[in-house]
Amino acid sequence: MTGNPVTQAVKTKYAMKPAEFIALSACSMILTALGIDIMLPVFSELRAHFGLSPDSTATTHIIEFFFMGQVAQIVFGLLSDRFGRKAILRTGFPLYIAGGVAAAFAPGLELMYAARFVAGVGASAVFMTTIAGVRDRFVGDQMARTMSLILTIFLFTPVVAPFLGQAILSVASWQMVFLTPPLFAVIIFLWSFRLEESLPPERRIALKWATVVHSVRQVLSNRVFLRYMAATTLLFAALSSYVSSSERIVGEIYGRPELFSPIFAGIGLLMALFALMNSRLSGRFGAKRAIRWLLLVYLAIAALLLLFTFLTADPPDMRVFFMAVSLMMALNLAIEPNSGALALEPLGNVAGIAAAVYGTCFFFIGSSLGAVISHFMVYGVFPLVLSFFIIGLAAVLLVFGDRRSELHL
Repeated sequence: MTGNPVTQAVKTKYAMKPAEFIALSACSMILTALGIDIMLPVFSELRAHFGLSPDSTATTHIIEFFFMGQVAQIVFGLLSDRFGRKAILRTGFPLYIAGGVAAAFAPGLELMYAARFVAGVGASAVFMTTIAGVRDRFVGDQMARTMSLILTIFLFTPVVAPFLGQAILSVASWQMVFLTPPLFAVIIFLWSFRLEESLPPERRIALKWATVVHSVRQVLSNRVFLRYMAATTLLFAALSSYVSSSERIVGEIYGRPELFSPIFAGIGLLMALFALMNSRLSGRFGAKRAIRWLLLVYLAIAALLLLFTFLTADPPDMRVFFMAVSLMMALNLAIEPNSGALALEPLGNVAGIAAAVYGTCFFFIGSSLGAVISHFMVYGVFPLVLSFFIIGLAAVLLVFGDRRSELHL
């Protein structure tokens, strides 16, 4: 038999084919993106429905509370290492569905925020078990390539979702747009019953306080993990700030609401192409070398955008701004699979808790920092432009501080 030995091992061990596993994993992760992207075009309707002013930033909290629900990954990580991946996956789907339905019929913004948090908690269980499941089956550069393929499928959601949201809104209310993600989740939930357990009983960790403390300490004491987790968290802060504020940036700051869906879809398409490019790049040069080159390009673009904004005005020319943002968003999604693979690679025996800590910081801390950036972005985009540069510089310093030899597995 010829071919990659890791792939062969997967085929021998699991009845589900790798192609179906990748498709199911991508669809499971799509729930997170769909729970965000499809709603962005209806934010102006929401502001009118709840009597908010056009320049209100309250709608950004609908996205931020969903992201903050990812804090539950730390709990689900512990439970998945004890009870297996499937049990947690089958807890996450109902929470996502219930939260999505409750948000659609919430009478006020406060209850909507709470429902979105619950949906985010459900999404965190699905997201965490998906990453841990990939880590159970693949390692190192093979994991980076597999995650890139999953993300490529996943990232076509931003291309389609805004147009889908607008199409639904043209024939129904914003509530129907909010109901679309939980309805899709029902289908994926039923499909997930074909998935096999990737963590056999002999590899599970007993849920004892001493064991939990030991596992968390093992994860948090690993400098390699902390280095790449911090870089990914910072990059996600900029990404989450842009995503949650994108409808306002296009519609209010630049005054071109009709361009929102095409711009958002174009960025999503570029992100998918860059993620696919990274699957080849990491396969050829390795995750560590690939992430360094990608971050240098990210920093260079951020520096040029910052300089252009200083020399012209805030907001800068719309074409220049969105060209730069498109490239940085795409680079961000090419960087993340490499960063995740490098962070989790030395922690295979505690993959669940490692993925949980990684996902918690990635989403919860990153989105919290992103909310701070968005708070200052009322009349212009300079806070976001400055953040791109500072975050890019910090990520470069973190990644280039890893002096280990190239990862080849």
